[in-house]
Amino acid sequence: MPEKIKIDPESQTPVYKQIVGQVEQLVRSGEYPEGYLLPSMNELSATLDISKETVKKAYSILRNKGCIDAKQGKGFYVAATGTSNKLNILLLFDKLSTYKQVLFNSFAEEIGSAAEVTIRLHNQNVDLLEYYIDENLDLFDYYVITPHFPLDAATRKRVLKILTRIPNRKLIMVDYWMKELPGNYGAVYQDFDNDAYEGLGYGLKKLKSYSKLNVVTLPSSLYYSSVSKAVERFCRDNDIAVEFHTKITPEIIREKEVYLILNSQYDLGLIELVRRARERNYKVGRDISIISYNESPINEIILNGLTTISTDFRQMGILVARMILDKAPAKIKCDFQMIRRNTF
Repeated sequence: MPEKIKIDPESQTPVYKQIVGQVEQLVRSGEYPEGYLLPSMNELSATLDISKETVKKAYSILRNKGCIDAKQGKGFYVAATGTSNKLNILLLFDKLSTYKQVLFNSFAEEIGSAAEVTIRLHNQNVDLLEYYIDENLDLFDYYVITPHFPLDAATRKRVLKILTRIPNRKLIMVDYWMKELPGNYGAVYQDFDNDAYEGLGYGLKKLKSYSKLNVVTLPSSLYYSSVSKAVERFCRDNDIAVEFHTKITPEIIREKEVYLILNSQYDLGLIELVRRARERNYKVGRDISIISYNESPINEIILNGLTTISTDFRQMGILVARMILDKAPAKIKCDFQMIRRNTF
């Protein structure tokens, strides 16, 4: 019951330490038996008339000591003595996609039975990110986050401020690394400023046999500017003609040219490109070539095999899991490659 925990406002002992000591005593005496559900942070802060942050600090210390544990949807409870509890991991993805599914599957396979994993989606909404962090800050051992948000200065500053609430040892950024954040946290990422340059290099010889590389994308995509600059630099360094397009029109479909789709391979851009090519009786892989950005399993089937340049999402998931299991935070760039198939 909440009333079992008391504080002495006149004591020289900080309030959070008083809570820690009393909970430990209640556990030792058996008044809080194994599995006993402690008051929620809101409940205890209201009962004792103290800040929620003070209760958070006390519960975090108790959890680190192994005295209590936490579970999403249940709250804080007295931990079993002499047992090794599973890690609790919160995955905060920006969205679910085939790429994230590949990433998650490899992560789950590698982490195995060592952890319980909860997935939430922030949908590139900073308010939603803040809500999930505030509500779950002391409930998980690790926070694995894809920090994909608009790149304007105000948004980045706010996201960074939110991420600083998470202890470094518990934070792992995935797919994108916000380098402005200092500290010894983990990051497993792709380099949007340079990866496209590297990926196109695997097909340099064949690219030179075409008259032009056409890049099709939407300027609204988060990393359009970074990726397009990398492509432009690659073409300039290798004397390859390049043209950028924001929509597919009949005029841009030309024989013996290559088309790089920077958006998802399932978007209308790819569909419209193939439709326009067929109207001209062009065969993909013979008369024109197509390369898509980002790999997923279904690319083996699309157009009898869709060539891609992509980070290794499977490797990404494995590296995140190993970082957690080994308790070894680091900043690791994933491999980026071209997977050659029928369309190029």
